[in-house]
Amino acid sequence: MVRLNEVRPGELVIDLPARTDAELYFIGRIHTPWTDRLACPRQGRPDGPTCRIELFAPWDRGLDSIAEFERLEVLYWLHESRRDLVMQAPKSDGNGRGVFSLRTPARPNPIGTSIVQLVEVEGSSLLVRGLDCLDGTPLIDVKPDRTLFKPLAPAQAGDFQVGDKS
Repeated sequence: MVRLNEVRPGELVIDLPARTDAELYFIGRIHTPWTDRLACPRQGRPDGPTCRIELFAPWDRGLDSIAEFERLEVLYWLHESRRDLVMQAPKSDGNGRGVFSLRTPARPNPIGTSIVQLVEVEGSSLLVRGLDCLDGTPLIDVKPDRTLFKPLAPAQAGDFQVGDKS
């Protein structure tokens, strides 16, 4: 999102419901060079700056063996994003679209994801490249990139769609 609280033609703002059902633990904090949403990149780049993911105790103990993986999936809370836009009009074309058809940070539950390159593990911190979030962004989770894994179980009935030749 490259604008601050602007509602464009074709966009729809809703009233948010009362919060009743979810509880998240922020397990750390992400440190990047970007302190302004307007300057933050829209997509992370593997050749971008090295950023620090700091894990808080006691979750930092979960970093054991993380250095075995070259790529990680990072999930974070986009704490400065709007949550009330269900239709958005990208600046590139101005046509209204549903939020779930876009990779916008303005979402009902503003969870961001990035696939990052692991540069180094330093104690309770990970040095990575490929992030696209603000300095101080709350960390939700870190896991190995799912594309590094093959399914563990053999294929079974129901795994494939009708007509799939796989």
